This record gives sequence, C-alpha cells and structure tokens, in this order.
Amino acid sequence: MSKLRVHLLGVLVLLTGLLSTAGARSAAALPDDLWFDPAAAATLTVQSGRFTDGLGREVVLRGYNVSGETKLAENNGLPFASVADARKSAIALRALGGGNSVRFLLSWAYAEPVRGQVDTAYLAAATAQMGAFLDAGIRIYPDFHQDLYSRHLFDPDSWYTGDGAPKWAVDAGDYPDEYCGICPFWGQNITSNAAVTEASYDFWHNTYGLQDAFLTTAQTTMTYVEQHLTDAQFAGVVGFDPYNEPHAGVYDSGQTSRAWEKDVLWPFYVKFRARMDAAGWQDKPAFVEPNLFWNANIDFQKQEGGLLDSGTLGPRYVFNTHFYDQKAISGVFMWGKAENGQYAGDFGTVRDRAAATGTAAIVSEFGHPLSGTVSDKAPTVLKAMYQALDSRVKGGSWWTSPTQSGPVLSGSQWQWDIYNGRHRELMNGNPDKVLTTGDAWNDEDLSAVRLDDSGTAVLRQDARLLDRIYPSATAGRTVAFTYEDRSRDGSTTLTWNPVPSSLPRVAELVGSGQYALQVWRSDGSAEPTELHLPASFPTASTTVVSDLGVTASPPAYTRTTPIAAAREPGGTGSRRLLLTAAESGVLHYALVTNGATAPSATLLNAARTELANWASTTVG
Repeated sequence: MSKLRVHLLGVLVLLTGLLSTAGARSAAALPDDLWFDPAAAATLTVQSGRFTDGLGREVVLRGYNVSGETKLAENNGLPFASVADARKSAIALRALGGGNSVRFLLSWAYAEPVRGQVDTAYLAAATAQMGAFLDAGIRIYPDFHQDLYSRHLFDPDSWYTGDGAPKWAVDAGDYPDEYCGICPFWGQNITSNAAVTEASYDFWHNTYGLQDAFLTTAQTTMTYVEQHLTDAQFAGVVGFDPYNEPHAGVYDSGQTSRAWEKDVLWPFYVKFRARMDAAGWQDKPAFVEPNLFWNANIDFQKQEGGLLDSGTLGPRYVFNTHFYDQKAISGVFMWGKAENGQYAGDFGTVRDRAAATGTAAIVSEFGHPLSGTVSDKAPTVLKAMYQALDSRVKGGSWWTSPTQSGPVLSGSQWQWDIYNGRHRELMNGNPDKVLTTGDAWNDEDLSAVRLDDSGTAVLRQDARLLDRIYPSATAGRTVAFTYEDRSRDGSTTLTWNPVPSSLPRVAELVGSGQYALQVWRSDGSAEPTELHLPASFPTASTTVVSDLGVTASPPAYTRTTPIAAAREPGGTGSRRLLLTAAESGVLHYALVTNGATAPSATLLNAARTELANWASTTVG
C-alpha cells in the first residue's frame, strides 16, 4: 500500500471516529491519545511479513497470556472474577510489565456447557473483561485454550487435570480410564495417556461431530464479540488463535506428523478461517499453530512439522508457535543455566518459517517455572528468550553483525495471573484436593505477577527483565534492534551485550545502565517511530543519541520535535519515546540509555559521532 493511501486511510479512520453517526458503535478516544493515535489504532494487518497498524507502521506485539485462570473452575472458565479485576490486571500489565498486547484465553467447556447451547452469560462476561484491556490501550488476540483435551477426562483423585472440551464431548466417546504411567511431567499425558490421545484423535477426525460443534461455537463466540465491542475496541482485537498446541493424539497407520499437519490440521484451519469471515472477522488473521512438537529442543520429543506443506499463508494467517526449553525444565538434560545466545537458533527457525510462509510470526507462549527444582534457571532462561525475540544475533556479535538481526519477534510470555498463590481450585471437582499455591494447575508456577496482601499487583520477576524497551511501532522498517536489560540472576547482573571497546564514548555514556539501540529505515511518515519506555527510564534519566539529535531528557512531544517522550494511550501511566524522521528511505539510529547522569554536550556529541561512523560502516 502506498504511503499516500496509508495517510488517507488514517485520515478516514480519524474522521470516522469524530463523525460517527447516531446508532453506530463508537467510543471516546483513549486517555493520553496523541493526534495520530486513533488512526494508528485501526485494525492491525499483516504486510510484507510484518504486523502493521492503521498508519502502515511496523508493529511489535509484546505481552502476556491472560491467563491460566481460564483453565480453572473457580471463576467458571474466565480469566478474572470480575471486570474490576480485569481492569486492575490490565493497568498493571501495561505499567509494570510493559505489555502492549495479550493472548486472551477462552474456554470451550464454559462457552458450550450443553451441546448446541452457547452460554451467552459466559460470552458477555468474557467480552466485558476483554474490554478492560482494550480500554487500557492493550491489543488482544483470543485463544480457545486446551491442554490434555479436557478436565472431564480425569478422575477426581488423579495426579493431573486438563482443560478445553466440555463434559458432553467427553461423554460422547467411550474413552479408557485415564492413566499416564511413569509421568513426572504433565505434558507426557499428551502422548502417553490413552484417554487423552483417543479423545484428541476423535476431535481431529470429527467423530461424533465434535469438530463441527467446536467450529460452530467458535463462530458464535466471534460473532458475539464483534457485536458487543465498540468499533474502536474491536479494532484492537488483532486476530484469533483457533486451537492451543495441536497434536494428533494418535496418528493413522503410516501417517507422519508432517502428513498430519497437511491432511488434518491445515484443513481445520481453513474451516476456522471461513468461520472467522462469517463472524465479521474478515480483516483479522488466524494465528495458526503447527504441531506443538515441531520445534521441541529434546530430540526424542521433536516431530517434523512447522506447516511445511501449507504453502504461502499470506496476510490472512500468522505463523504462531510456542517455545519452552524442555531441556532446562527437565532438570536432567540441561544442568547449568542458560547462556548468552542460547535460543538464537530456535527463534531464528521461527523467523525462517514465517518468512517461508510469507507472513508475520509470533511466539504466543514462552516461559519457565518460578518455583521448584529448576526455578534457579528462570532468570537466565527468560533473559535468553527475550534476547532471541529481539534479535537472532547474540550479544557480543550484535555490534559487528547488526543487519543479521532479522525482524523483532512478537511474543506473549506465559503468564499473567494476578491470583497466583491465592487460588481455591477444587482439582477435578474434588473437595478434598483444594489447590491454592502457584497457578493451581498441574503444579505449574509461571505467573510473572501476583497480588500482595493489600490487593496491589506486584511483579514476581525482575522488572528489568520484563519491562523492556522494544520498537512498538516503526515508521518504516527496522533494520536491527538490541536491548541490554542488565537483569539479575540473584545478585549477579547479567550483561550479555556490552558496548564494545571500539566505541569508548558510547560505552562511557551507557556506563552500567540499560540501553537499547534501534536502527531503522524511515518511510517519510509524519507520524513517529515509537519505543516503549520502561519505568526504569524516567524522562529525567533518559538519554537519547541519534542522527535526529541528542538529548539528556526528552521534551514533551510536538509534531516538530524529532526526539520526544509521551504517555502511551490508555491512561495507565506507561510511556513511550517518539522519534520523528520526515525523510523516506533514510537510515536512522537511536541509542536510548539510562546510564548517564547529566552527560555533557561534549560526551553526547562524541557518542553521536561514534554511532554515526558505526552505522555507516556496519549497516551502510
């Protein structure tokens, strides 16, 4: 789409919001909106393998899964007990966790508790909770979540539980009594529990009409959401994840995992895509997941896949995958902690698959346990995962090979559950087995947040790790990006991408502080490039060195200010750095750091000269 058409579209979107007719679904602009924000908030699309906003800017989605609470019965399959709790969670997610998006979990079991009868009260409650995030300026993509097919497969005294399909779907089949054998990890039930594998097989083969029923409920759900959100809110819904972590359960005789993806999984996605269109979601992509074992990092778990035979997915689909370091989680296959660049190859494969399928990529789940025997690995595992989302080049090598970074990946960490450690879940309905600790689901404990005794949301992980600088919207194309968060592993500061000694004045400016470096090629937009500013970057402590200028304290935004700071839309108090470059096709750079205290003009200009020379010689 030409820049002229993009700007005209933005004007039309803005005028539509201002001149809405009587009876049309409309909503007031979000708190802290700037002049370009309403147009930017138009429906996200996929263009040239990137997410793009209503102004055509390249968008990176970062956030969390909201939340594993949906897998529990205590709040009837909803992420929150109330809209007020959803609003509290959304504000904290933006202000403390730095997120601009969430994967919003839904439950088929609660959406259709009786076959053929969708519970509109459930849909109303879920939609209202979605609205709390959308009104905070947070984009969402819903997900009909399942793990181990259904909780109704499991006995009241079982070691494990599941979520997903309703009881009537389980009752339709004659499944064996659930049993996993020697299974220290709940995920082993996926392939070792005959009740789970046979029920999954029946779903994928539409036995008893199960898949048809699910698709009908999904369409009804999407129709309800589209009709009961305002136009402005619905624009913030970026797409739909049809099915969490799909797996065949049982392969047909002679069938490979790759053939299953081609002959069974992909046709399901095509059907789901048609249901999206019928529900009024024509302009939103389906976030489709491959066989969940396609990128397992334990050899005996890995299965060939990655939608290899689906051709060019194009803008109506997004390549959507998960990644957990099963070696680290096992406690057996990886004894030490994660290292600099540990997941560059794994996330590089995600970039490559998305590029091969002609669409954008998102890692919609990643994380690591925060308690238990392997929790000591969490600080390094999560740092390495965020590092790999930012760039496919590990720290140390980045400064000499920045153009090999690849696109900045979107991602949603598992998870954001404000009820962590405060649950009251009757596991499999058993009143003698009340779960309160962790995530209250199969002994998991991955939530980045909890409520303290006063009811205030607080982080359970290092804020330096979670609340990160990232290029939330780039007016043009990101060429390279890196962020050194200086997060901690206990008392040890992890610095994996130090400024090289060849840039002494830049290193002096950064010191022991955090820093980001964004390199991009502008497209001539009047609207700025945006970088999320963490709470650790208050305006008075934020230094920016760019070809656009230098500042030790970015001023308030105006259209004529090339480097400025402003609040992000939504009224959460979160902030952004705005970089305006009017030229088209010009290479720009911006170093953002909180390491300097009142740096001199001499130091700023010297650092600028070093960065200009570096950009000229390494990027061109």
